[in-house]
Amino acid sequence: MKKLALAVAAVALFAGACSSSDQPSTQTGGSSASAPAPKGSGDAGTGTLTVFAAASLTESFTALGKEFEAAHPGVTVKFSFAGSSGLVQQLTNGAKADVFASADQANMDKAVQGGVIDGQPTVFATNKLAIAVAKGNPKGIKSFADLNKAGLTVVTCAPQVPCGSATKKVETATGVTLKPKSEEQDVKQVLNKVATGDADAGLVYVTDATSAADKVDKVDFPEASGAINNYPIAVVKGGQTALAKEFDEFVLGNEGKTELSKVGFGPAQ
Repeated sequence: MKKLALAVAAVALFAGACSSSDQPSTQTGGSSASAPAPKGSGDAGTGTLTVFAAASLTESFTALGKEFEAAHPGVTVKFSFAGSSGLVQQLTNGAKADVFASADQANMDKAVQGGVIDGQPTVFATNKLAIAVAKGNPKGIKSFADLNKAGLTVVTCAPQVPCGSATKKVETATGVTLKPKSEEQDVKQVLNKVATGDADAGLVYVTDATSAADKVDKVDFPEASGAINNYPIAVVKGGQTALAKEFDEFVLGNEGKTELSKVGFGPAQ
């Protein structure tokens, strides 16, 4: 009887071991226990992704942020839009962000030199200047040189801001030196002054004038093609690197190209 009891116990122990090995693992917190999620389904994690982006990207990136959130359940994209030079200053002073998108290469280079960028920046779009004027163009502005007409109130971006740097390039190429009433810290401030009637004209990007077509009219000028801005994007050191890289790829992919082209951004060159 004693031998029989031991045999029965052994069989029961063996059956229990087989039964437990056939069940799926319910372990959490370990990557080796589960297969990786498909790309674009939020496999880089959850939480808040902070993106520092040039002011001219406001409309396009806001739309892309919503699309990214929809493709990555549990992720919230938080944007800080401003002049690229100001954003670089914030980053080098210790501001926390995961992604930086600049309106020119010069300010991205400053961020790289400041040691705040992780990896190699990638150009994802191009942009060029246009003249924003009041609806109906009551002052009859048709060219860059017209911005020097007597009695005209003109606003531009400050020289350290990408749209201001591009303006200086056009001035040099044309020999026309503007006398702006004010030099703003980002392109949206220039646009707002024209839209509210505080200025007769302002130098903005094609994309800004297109996005605000209900508030201003756009005057294109050929010399703008000589001052095209490249827009690079990069991951910021110390942030959510995996999620930031997914956002970068999202902007560089078909979703980004489609949204950016809606307001007139050109392809990367």
